[in-house]
Amino acid sequence: MVGHAPLSGVKSITTDMKWYVYILKSLKDGGYYIGCTNSLDRRLSEHNSGYNVSTKLRFPFVLVYSEEFSEKTEAYKREKEIKRYKGGNSFKKLLNM
Repeated sequence: MVGHAPLSGVKSITTDMKWYVYILKSLKDGGYYIGCTNSLDRRLSEHNSGYNVSTKLRFPFVLVYSEEFSEKTEAYKREKEIKRYKGGNSFKKLLNM
């Protein structure tokens, strides 16, 4: 049986990727869209180009709120939380921060 020598001097790869929960406001209908991404600029561009099926009839959008996370799972958890209180007082408080 042939074994493999350990890789000396090789560090484990870690990423410092940030994740964002964001709220967009449609300038067309005044409605909001809540999402999660690892690139706010790219995602806003996709929304404003009609790339996203659920928002393509509502653009243009402006970014009105975002939160940064180091873990994807935490960002998605927060996205779901914000979606649960969309339109309520908690949602309004976020937008007024």
